Amino acid sequence: MADAVTSTTISDGTHKAVIQLTNLSDGTGEDAVTKIDVSGLATREDGTACSSVIIEKVSHSIIGFTQVQLLFDATTDTIALGLAQDSNGHMDFSEFGGLKNTAGSGKTGDLNLTTIGASSNDSYVIVLELLKNYG
Repeated sequence: MADAVTSTTISDGTHKAVIQLTNLSDGTGEDAVTKIDVSGLATREDGTACSSVIIEKVSHSIIGFTQVQLLFDATTDTIALGLAQDSNGHMDFSEFGGLKNTAGSGKTGDLNLTTIGASSNDSYVIVLELLKNYG
C-alpha cells in the first residue's frame, strides 16, 4: 500500500499560487516527493513559465510524524521548513519577502516533501501560499 496523498490547487494566478497538500499515512511515508512542480503552474500573460517559488505563508496541521520537511529541490535538497510532530499553526514570512530558495547545484525551483517517522494513521494538511518567480 501507500500513503493516501492529495495536492489541490486552490488558486494559481500570475503572482501567487495557493496549494493544499494532504496525507493520510499507512506508515509508508514520503521521501523527497515533488509537491510543487513549478513548470506545472500557470504561466505569465506573455507565456513565460514560472521558474521558482518563494514560500510566503504556511498553515499546517500535523498529526503524528516525527517531522514533515518542505525541501527546495536540487542535486542535494535543502530544507526550506521543518514542521514539528503533532503541531498546527500559521506562519507568515511576508514581512521580509518570504522564504527564498537557498538550494545550490542542480536547483530546479520545485518544492519537495519528506515525512520522517511515519506510522499508520499519521496525517497532515498543509496550505502553502507561494509567490511566483519567472525567468
